[in-house]
Amino acid sequence: MKRIMLFIMTNIAIMVVLSITLRLLGVDSILAENGSDLNIQALVILSGVIGFGGSFISLLISKWMAKRMTGAVVITTPTSNIEKWLISTVEKQAKIVGIKMPEVAIFPAPEMNAFATGASKNNALMAVSQGLLDNMSQGEIEAVVGHEMSHIANGDMVTLALIQGVVNTFVVFLSRVVGHIVDRVILKNNQGHGIGYFITVMVSQVVLSILASTIVMYFSRKREFIADTGGADLAGHQNMINALKRLGQVEPSALPEQMAAFGINDKGGIMALFSSHPPIEARIEALEKRAMGIS
Repeated sequence: MKRIMLFIMTNIAIMVVLSITLRLLGVDSILAENGSDLNIQALVILSGVIGFGGSFISLLISKWMAKRMTGAVVITTPTSNIEKWLISTVEKQAKIVGIKMPEVAIFPAPEMNAFATGASKNNALMAVSQGLLDNMSQGEIEAVVGHEMSHIANGDMVTLALIQGVVNTFVVFLSRVVGHIVDRVILKNNQGHGIGYFITVMVSQVVLSILASTIVMYFSRKREFIADTGGADLAGHQNMINALKRLGQVEPSALPEQMAAFGINDKGGIMALFSSHPPIEARIEALEKRAMGIS
């Protein structure tokens, strides 16, 4: 509930700051002088609704989408020893971190991967790939599960949705302001929105979205280090380090784009700025330093 309130309050704060900043910069006066009928306050509200609305809806349906995108099957009645052990491990860790038992699922991928998602830490889904169960030891699997359970307990799904909502609000708002400036000030169009407005908005939104994604990915990488620490606390530093080393030995399996930030590993982007996960080597080094008491 606290995070949802933060979600709402941040949305309001973003809209207020945007409106005040543009008035102080005189943007509304410049547009008015050039015949613009742009209503800054209305645009701020619209941007907030679009920006946060999309993120909030994605968060609410995240479990449903995850199951369908990965083919994950929730374990309702364990049919094998490994499924019984997995359920028992998740249940034990859920009690330790103080959350309700999440849904536990297995998705049919030969590669090693796992993810956690859900609208809240007490309404979550934790899934592992069949490849991870087949290729890792129980200690390593326990560490991976601990990593994902830490994501859930820390509320990372809501945190990243909040951050995404903030950047979406800026992208929607700024792209339309730029479109108005080009249409009214540069192209001198005073007859509704011309083609220049629509083209500028589309191009600006693409460019700004690319830049904004680096902010979201930065926070995602920071959360991965924290989740690694949680996995180490739940299953032991060496098990977490061994699990990461095992992941580093093979080409990582990329989850669907919408879920990449919640996996245990990811291919990342062409540049580090666009990667949802830090390099495996950096994660291992951070854990080894922590194990030795080096900050």
